[in-house]
Amino acid sequence: MFELKNISVSADNREIVTDVSLTLKKGETAILMGPNGSGKSTLVNGVMGHPHYTITNGKVVLEGDDVTNSKTEEKAEKGIFLSMQHVPKVGGLTLAAFLHKASKSTESVLEYYVTLRSEVEEYGINPNLLDRPLTAGLSGGEKKLSEIIQLVALKPKLAILDEIDSGVDVDALKIFFKAIDVLREKGTTFLVISHHPSLLDHLSPDTVHVMSNGKLVKSHGKELAEEILKHGFCGAVDCEHRDTCPAAQK
Repeated sequence: MFELKNISVSADNREIVTDVSLTLKKGETAILMGPNGSGKSTLVNGVMGHPHYTITNGKVVLEGDDVTNSKTEEKAEKGIFLSMQHVPKVGGLTLAAFLHKASKSTESVLEYYVTLRSEVEEYGINPNLLDRPLTAGLSGGEKKLSEIIQLVALKPKLAILDEIDSGVDVDALKIFFKAIDVLREKGTTFLVISHHPSLLDHLSPDTVHVMSNGKLVKSHGKELAEEILKHGFCGAVDCEHRDTCPAAQK
């Protein structure tokens, strides 16, 4: 369904991600883990077409189509959704108006608003966020809830969620993972990025991938995240710091 083939990504004329390959099946939930600075966010921002990052090698394939050089909006239209770790401030546009436009709904704005408001309430989210600016003036937790609403409304084929467990309370996390479960049953594929193995308290992944120093160093099932929780990243994977890392000696 989704495949990265030997992807390398550079920023500021420096290669940060090197030769990363992974494959996700339809409806699969995968976790991409790794310590801070390992290249996780750089990888997905490069894949999505962020202007600060450049794919220097490899291919991005969605349902058999090479979308490597497609524009960001084209990738979004094809069904790729990225929830960024650091969401930019965007004002002058309500969340509801943005989603009506983004979804290309044939309903009137009012009809779409009523339908979406009802759907948002089903997830336990305060629907008043639909009347707020897209991201400007929102707290960290509200921005994450706004991302959940976008995810629910757009129902993408592939959802890449970067550090969704950062800066949110337990109640917001429960809402987020409820949305993941519902959409996964409908066929959405998820790539969830985190450096916290405790994510397993909320999510049961099909596969776990680990990055270190810009490279994908190990892939396995849920048990890999459990190993990281017990022994740390260096204790669970063969990274270059393994010989000197205290956790790896346990």
